[in-house]
Amino acid sequence: MNNDHTSEQVELLPYMAKWLLLATAAAVLAGSASAFFLFALERVTVFRIASPGIVWLLPLAGFAVGWLYHRLGKDVEAGNNLIIDEIHDPKKTIPLRMAPLVLGGTVLSHLFGASVGREGTAVQMGATLADQVAYRLKLDRDARRVLVMAGMSAGFSSVFGTPVAGAIFGLEVLAIGRMRYDAILPCIVAAIVADRVGLWWGIKHTHYAIGAVPEIGAAGLAAVVGAGIAFGLAGMLFATLTHKLGDAVKRRVRYAPARPLLGGAVVALAVWLLGTQRYVGLGIPVIVQSFQQQLGFEDWLGKLAFTVVSLGSGFKGGEVTPLFYIGATLGNALAPLLHLPFPLLAALGFVAVFAGAANVPLASTIMAIELFGGAIAPYAALACVVSYLFSGHTGIYRAQRVGRAKHQRALPEDLRLSELPAYRARERARPAAPPPEQ
Repeated sequence: MNNDHTSEQVELLPYMAKWLLLATAAAVLAGSASAFFLFALERVTVFRIASPGIVWLLPLAGFAVGWLYHRLGKDVEAGNNLIIDEIHDPKKTIPLRMAPLVLGGTVLSHLFGASVGREGTAVQMGATLADQVAYRLKLDRDARRVLVMAGMSAGFSSVFGTPVAGAIFGLEVLAIGRMRYDAILPCIVAAIVADRVGLWWGIKHTHYAIGAVPEIGAAGLAAVVGAGIAFGLAGMLFATLTHKLGDAVKRRVRYAPARPLLGGAVVALAVWLLGTQRYVGLGIPVIVQSFQQQLGFEDWLGKLAFTVVSLGSGFKGGEVTPLFYIGATLGNALAPLLHLPFPLLAALGFVAVFAGAANVPLASTIMAIELFGGAIAPYAALACVVSYLFSGHTGIYRAQRVGRAKHQRALPEDLRLSELPAYRARERARPAAPPPEQ
């Protein structure tokens, strides 16, 4: 027995050495790419704010992004969904051109005022570069799958400065109700190293102050449950509207570059009509405001509408930072109704809407602790889990699988979220079973 245990530990050493090296290589690439991306994003955001009239060129920028993907990126246009599919069912190496395409497309989108995020870009770059390492080293199917997951974790971690949440995100996002623990060491190593690489390059992440967290009590927990329900429904609304608009635009506008051209025109016109650029770009200043002062109820709706139009029409970037904005401003607006401090509810909305929309309650809870401190943990965990449950079996990533249904309703395992409506339609059409004979 002792010899068996000793043999197992000895065998573990080369395994750990292998994944420490591979995960570190992927993390250095992902962290460096994210640092370059964040520096570029900062520069173009400063330029856009100083030149508000540039938003009128957003339709042309949309056409340029759409044309680039139409000519060069049809096989990588699925973005994060392509990566999730490759992890579940590896078929071919993710094309290297995914990284520069999504980087350029996102920077252009932000320069001219589309309402998009940054997580999608970082995750796609991290996964693509990790897969290139796997290809160069001729790793087998299982090792390649694990290294791509580590690349996803590295990209997420480095762009938000949340290494533990980044690691959990790479493990949790693939399937609802199921995690891949065989990749836990590479994902943790990659996320930690990528975050440090970004800091080494000089990246500065936004800090949010939430003040004192109130003592846990029955009234406070009940209020957080109510807020969690609202956050989950907001996440479900965002994911559903984005997918429905995207599908409708693809059906009605056959020429792909024309889709973001039209979306850009709608966004530019809306900016002109409202007289504000409050809902374009990342929206970090408004997120910071939601922790400092009471805001209006319209802010989360405005950001939701602008982001749905931008992403649904084909602009590139990501969903997560807009979800942070939507959640923080929704939480801020709910604070007077729920009798909780608005910085606390802004922080809970920040992570919980993301938890519901992306089906990642654990990663979101850890992110709350990393961003806002350990005192928020009980509230964040409750809000994120309730949001996750009430968002239903929807999500921003249509390639996500159903590992285990969220509640008692039975669903087939490994069903893609994109396949769920057709499955439900078949179930409704199936004749009811005859009653048993007496």
